[in-house]
Amino acid sequence: MTDNHIYLLANRPHQQCSRCVMDTTAPDISFNENGVCNFCTEFLQRSAHIIHEDEASKLRRLQHLVAAVRREGRNKAYDCIVGISGGVDSSWTLVEAKRLGLRPLAVHMDNGWNSELAQNNIANLITSLGVDLYTYVIDWNEYKGLMQAFFDADVIDVELLYDNAMLGVCHKQARKYGIKYILSGSNQVTEGILMPKGWNWYKRDVLNIQSIARKHGDVRLKTFPAYSTLDYMLDEIRGIRWIPFLDFLPFDKFKAMTSLERSYGYKRYPYKHYESIFTRFYQGYILPRKFGVDKRLLHLSTLVASGQMSRDEALVSLGEIPYPSLKDLEDDVAYFLKKMIWSQSDLETYIQRPETSHDFYPSEAKYFALFSHVVNRAPKLKKLIRKLIQK
Repeated sequence: MTDNHIYLLANRPHQQCSRCVMDTTAPDISFNENGVCNFCTEFLQRSAHIIHEDEASKLRRLQHLVAAVRREGRNKAYDCIVGISGGVDSSWTLVEAKRLGLRPLAVHMDNGWNSELAQNNIANLITSLGVDLYTYVIDWNEYKGLMQAFFDADVIDVELLYDNAMLGVCHKQARKYGIKYILSGSNQVTEGILMPKGWNWYKRDVLNIQSIARKHGDVRLKTFPAYSTLDYMLDEIRGIRWIPFLDFLPFDKFKAMTSLERSYGYKRYPYKHYESIFTRFYQGYILPRKFGVDKRLLHLSTLVASGQMSRDEALVSLGEIPYPSLKDLEDDVAYFLKKMIWSQSDLETYIQRPETSHDFYPSEAKYFALFSHVVNRAPKLKKLIRKLIQK
């Protein structure tokens, strides 16, 4: 592999924020007179009450949440769902839920791209914590066909498939066991800066998935656990809540990793979401090469703005390729080609084709916007519908 195969976004001559490391590859970025960008400014304004919350206040919120989870879970097999991928955020969520005396059902969605490291991390946690694990396995040929359709469509958010399926699996288990709380590893400290426009897509957009799948290869959803905007609306009315659990805790990512390593034999990854072979290939190769997007900007900028990493450390990280080594990248390229049954020429042709926007295809995004508007304007209507459903 030559140097031409590496697209180091850190080497591009773009203006960069003087506080975080976001730069002008992000659409709609702007800077004030001190060179500080709107992304980290908005983040700190929106999330300061969580990042800088005093310990007593955070503890009160946590105690209130734990009491509610226990109350709703009384006389049920489990009182909460924890989606687990093998990454640090979801792993720490499971550890802390168990420490607080909750009775979680760990849920994992296997799309055929798990790394051996992720599987070992999950197995060690489940065994050590003594919690039950539910794993949903999507038929590989179906999932491969869906991925191929997304590649043929040249849309950016191939990970919409995994994210939507994970939502579907977690919510289905919540409904099955009558659970009201899904505890997520999402949090403001490590991922609070908003995604720039065009860098991903609406995650409950089953219509978009189906439209792309039918247009490119006529793939049908059979084992894929789709989660639509209508599913979300009904679960909201049922009172099933997706909770950013780590926002209720004094979460330090690096201390959490050290604790996981010491107590559970956890093995860390070089970058966020690299527990999946495809996700690391997608974020470390496809996104920068085809779409000019480096998601490390978001992840590192959030850590810098929240005070968990220095800006200099983030710049050093950005100056490196998004892989531990060139050999690791070459191995992932070879693995991807073999698993997807592509040639090197297929990959190069895909990378060179122009992007097509997701909204070229039918979408549910407008329905979500309408639902959110109605609920925000008429919260009593939501309560009324909930009562009707429960009867």
